[in-house]
Amino acid sequence: MYLDKMSIQNLNFYYGDFRALSNISISIKERQITALIGPSGCGKSTFLRTLNRMNDTIPGSQVEGQVLLDRQNIYDPKVDVVNLRQRVGMVFQRPNPFPQSVYNNVAFGPRVLGLTRQHNLDELVEKSLRGAALWDEVKDNLNRSALELNGGQQQRLCIARVLAVEPEVILMDEPCSALDPVATLKIEELMRELEQNYTIVIVTHNMQQAARASDWTGFFWLGELVEYGPTEKLFTNPTQQKTEDYITGRLG
Repeated sequence: MYLDKMSIQNLNFYYGDFRALSNISISIKERQITALIGPSGCGKSTFLRTLNRMNDTIPGSQVEGQVLLDRQNIYDPKVDVVNLRQRVGMVFQRPNPFPQSVYNNVAFGPRVLGLTRQHNLDELVEKSLRGAALWDEVKDNLNRSALELNGGQQQRLCIARVLAVEPEVILMDEPCSALDPVATLKIEELMRELEQNYTIVIVTHNMQQAARASDWTGFFWLGELVEYGPTEKLFTNPTQQKTEDYITGRLG
């Protein structure tokens, strides 16, 4: 029995007058990997960004419904958005390391949030890099520029940067789309290790990746959640014809 870490209830999202998400209800299970699949423009990334209010920065955007994190609505006016984004971190489609050293990339968040008061920063940087399966590759030169790392290493560094602020949920928006197959498999293996301690939600265009790397899958189509359930069941015995048509290539 998996507990709900996040519960989304009757969610609608608008860009101005355009409704990009329609009546989405879904439960994100704690310490599990949830994959969101569907064609481009179907609302997957928009939905992902509602989970830590990244869409707040878009002029004219509007949210209806509830997004509960541990039973608290994150859209309640009393919610501290900075604290929310510490608890619900995000890894973006393309690696975006800061033009600083490897060490300073990982230390940035803890310094800004004041976490260094309760942690030894060196230990926190090492723990985060180990958590992102990058420590052994960079430990001998933590002062090298993060921009000198290859693409796969840069993406794992961005994951380490998220881990350093000690989140509970990690959102990943197509984290492997810019990576080669070897680096992609490393990220998938890393996700499986991370789910022992974190709740992970990943948007992916790669259905094979969703099938390999997730426990739960949601299929989006034109701003609606068509089907959601255990990954193996959704891929082998979907309940909706549209889901079957999509995963077999007859649709989209």
